[in-house]
Amino acid sequence: MYEFLIHSLFLGVILSLAAYGIGLYLHNKFQNDLVNPLLIAIALVIVFLLATGVPYREYAKGSSYISYLLTPATICLAVPLYEQMKLLSRNFKAIMGGITAGMVSGLLTIYVLARLFHFDHASYVTLLPKSITTAIGMGVSEELGGYVSITVVAIIVTGVIGNIIAPFLLKLFHITDPVAKGIACGSAAHAMGTARAMEMGAVEGAMSSLAMVAAGIMTVGGALVFALFL
Repeated sequence: MYEFLIHSLFLGVILSLAAYGIGLYLHNKFQNDLVNPLLIAIALVIVFLLATGVPYREYAKGSSYISYLLTPATICLAVPLYEQMKLLSRNFKAIMGGITAGMVSGLLTIYVLARLFHFDHASYVTLLPKSITTAIGMGVSEELGGYVSITVVAIIVTGVIGNIIAPFLLKLFHITDPVAKGIACGSAAHAMGTARAMEMGAVEGAMSSLAMVAAGIMTVGGALVFALFL
């Protein structure tokens, strides 16, 4: 059985889907933002690998098949955005201003914390792309000389935290405009923030999709500039 688990090409796919399915079931049952499906799935996969001794490399081989769906899934986010084109055209300047502000504030926060905690250059640039999608963030980190594996972890943690606390923060700061809510979620917490925004409404989801893509593109250039500061 152990040999089967190690060499099975479908282990990663089955384990990932099963773990997320359990997380989604628990989230729907308890209706609590802290019971996050992705966070539960990550924890279950880690426990399974530690308990069975299956090497992460073998798990990653199978789970890579799921990654192939990442690009078409991201492209599909253009559909709700297309449906809100009139709203986008009416508020274009404000929307782009909000996305730019979110991108700059994210990079500036990393710079300040890096200075405060005396990060070296590699550690600093590793965290710069924390608020953009994994596909783009990995490329940025590698180009700047960061630790790509840590960048992936930072992106996932940022997304999960953003997904969990987004409703609380929006309520705390009395942000009620659907456009502003979507931009905040997408520019700060990429795909996970967009998933949360889509639960809030169609407008929030569309604006978050736009913010996620635009912030990702802007961060590529912004990270190159901020990398020069340390």
